Amino acid sequence: MTDSSTDTAPVRLTPGEPAPEFTLPDAEGNLVSLSSYRGRRVIVYCYPAALTPGCTTQAVDFTAAAGELAEAGLDIIGVSPDPVEKLMRFREKENLSITLVSDEDKQVLTAYGAYGPKKLYGKQVVGVIRSTFVIDAEGRIEKAAYNVKATGHVAKLRRDLGLS
Repeated sequence: MTDSSTDTAPVRLTPGEPAPEFTLPDAEGNLVSLSSYRGRRVIVYCYPAALTPGCTTQAVDFTAAAGELAEAGLDIIGVSPDPVEKLMRFREKENLSITLVSDEDKQVLTAYGAYGPKKLYGKQVVGVIRSTFVIDAEGRIEKAAYNVKATGHVAKLRRDLGLS
């Protein structure tokens, strides 16, 4: 018997639908709720693991763009299954200023369609699907991008948002 939760494609969010609500601990252990960002747009990006090369590139790029994104009314929340302690090490080691939250049970990643079957080095595995979502001021999905590349993604997102 197979586990249907791992061999079916994850849900994919589409523009216009409500963003799944969440409250998760950040690198300092403080709870961060998506609902507290109402009235502002939010970039929620999902990444597999802190302190790995691709995820570091993406987090450093988001940190570098954070000021410009904030001026454009966009906040940033990075979501990974890493424990809070690892997120703190990641922030300190890489001088990250963006909000990073821990989804150890992967419920939020799953709700966003960012956890499930994927190809890794040609093999089918189950894990975090690198994804980015722009959520509007009312809490609806504005943009949803799955299987994004870590390198160059923030620059592409800035172009897509008309910021570069």
